[in-house]
Amino acid sequence: MSQVLSFLVVILVLTAVHEYGHYLVARLCGVKVLRFSLGFGRVIKAKRFGPDQTEWALSAIPLGGYVKMLDEREGDVPASERHRSFNAQPLYKRSLIVLAGPAANLLLAVAIYGGSAWMGTRDLPAVIGHVTAGSAMDQAGVQAGDRVLEVDGRAVAGWSDFKWAMIDQMVGGGVVALKLDRGGVPIDSLQVETAAIELSEKAPDPVQQLGAASPLPKLPAVVERVLPGGPAQRGGMVAGDRVVSIDGEPIEDWGQLVRKVSASAGRAMLFGVVRDGSSQPVELRITPEAAPDRPGVGRISVEVRPDRELFLRSTIIVRYDVLDSVVQGVRQTWSTAAFSLKVIWRILTGHISVRNVSGPLTIADYAGQSAQAGVEFFVRFLALISVSVGVLNLLPIPILDGGHLLYHAAEFIRGKPVSARVEEYGQRVGIAILAGLMALAFFNDFNRFLFG
Repeated sequence: MSQVLSFLVVILVLTAVHEYGHYLVARLCGVKVLRFSLGFGRVIKAKRFGPDQTEWALSAIPLGGYVKMLDEREGDVPASERHRSFNAQPLYKRSLIVLAGPAANLLLAVAIYGGSAWMGTRDLPAVIGHVTAGSAMDQAGVQAGDRVLEVDGRAVAGWSDFKWAMIDQMVGGGVVALKLDRGGVPIDSLQVETAAIELSEKAPDPVQQLGAASPLPKLPAVVERVLPGGPAQRGGMVAGDRVVSIDGEPIEDWGQLVRKVSASAGRAMLFGVVRDGSSQPVELRITPEAAPDRPGVGRISVEVRPDRELFLRSTIIVRYDVLDSVVQGVRQTWSTAAFSLKVIWRILTGHISVRNVSGPLTIADYAGQSAQAGVEFFVRFLALISVSVGVLNLLPIPILDGGHLLYHAAEFIRGKPVSARVEEYGQRVGIAILAGLMALAFFNDFNRFLFG
């Protein structure tokens, strides 16, 4: 599935769910819906059906959608139908209709996360595979082989769960408490300092920044492919080479090779490789270069020979029963929404760079990557974006659902609706804010794709 097609699927599904939330609750509240449109602009195709002959439309610009309801503020309404206009409804009904869109996105995420938990997902165990000397994890007393049980009181089932829980807590900075199992002995409340961690797309995995690595399967250090123009090719390495030593230190597996190379950007290293079944190693001098997307992290531009059977033996299936899967769905959606709000707040307060604001190009890129990884990854990516859409629409920015709810709150307090002039001014402010955010997102997207 191409990036463009994957992106369109994500946008259309999330838009349909969001707008159907508005539509369904509007119908339940007795409001007449005139049009349900996927996309904006010129209507490409439309068909009327249903009790109210609602027009179901597909429009030219597939970057959103809308539900048009009967409303006296937007045109003349026959006296016989005024009771069915949106503006004639009591405040609580209007608020429910507005809230229904974001709520539908969040419910979609609950369904996806819950369904995934019930069907089961394959993951690495939450066991520390390696701890870097002098790192935050090392200073806290974490050791290789420790099994992570809890992060700040939150139970973890696998490595992905552990990683997500850590990132969620890191957004607030400060100290994270880990509960571990060390050879059957419980270790409570090891304090890991996270204040120096950089949360950005270009920074290494935050857990790796803390000095911990997952228990990757011990793949043999056999090179499957040497990328053209990279340090390995320049140094004479070829596909099929087995790396047996680096600077005289024996190399037992691929993970050990990666750790050595990652820590040696810009420093010449002597690789001992066995080639063509020969028992006599060939020595190659290779200087790892810094990865452009991970400053300070070395790479030699080679790929490992995959071993699917070994990977499957090294992973676990994390599965929940029906009731627990619903709880997991709600918990994951809540955690993702809370994480999104924390990130927004940290950006507004200057603790996280505005360079982390992403736009449609980045979403399309990730949509394509997740689609290539498989249906499970793509559907979970859909859930992640659905939460983001729900949260963003609830922000109190005029023209968004949250802005309308803000007007409704003011109406509840004042006892009367805000004036048309206030709504018009708010709409201008909202458009300016969204235009600024979109400009920033596109700038970051182009900068990311053009300059890395």
